[in-house]
Amino acid sequence: MQNKLKIKKGDTVQVIAGRDKGKQGEVLAVTPKTRQVLVQGVALVKKHQKPTQTAAGGIVEKESKLHVSSVALLDPEDGKPCRVGYRFGADGVKERFSKRSGATLA
Repeated sequence: MQNKLKIKKGDTVQVIAGRDKGKQGEVLAVTPKTRQVLVQGVALVKKHQKPTQTAAGGIVEKESKLHVSSVALLDPEDGKPCRVGYRFGADGVKERFSKRSGATLA
C-alpha cells in the first residue's frame, strides 16, 4: 500500500467520521506508515500518568491518533472540507490544490 498522504503537518482539518465528527484542528503529526494523524484538541483520551522526578502524576488528557480517512482538509476559501489534488504551477513546481475551489494549498 502506498504510504504517501495528502495531509501534512500544519494543515487545518475537520473530522468527518467518528465521535468527534465536525470538530476542527491543526495537524500536529502524521504517521504515513500506519496512515494516522494527530489533530490538536480532537480525539482526547485520559491517560493515567505515574509521577516522575520532573512531572507530577495524575490523570492527563491528551490527543490520540485518527485514521487519515476520518479527516478532510479544509478549503482555504470557504472553510469547508475538500479533497486534495496535485498540479504543476506556472513555475513548474508541483503543488497541492483544493478540488472544491481550485485554490492552492500551502
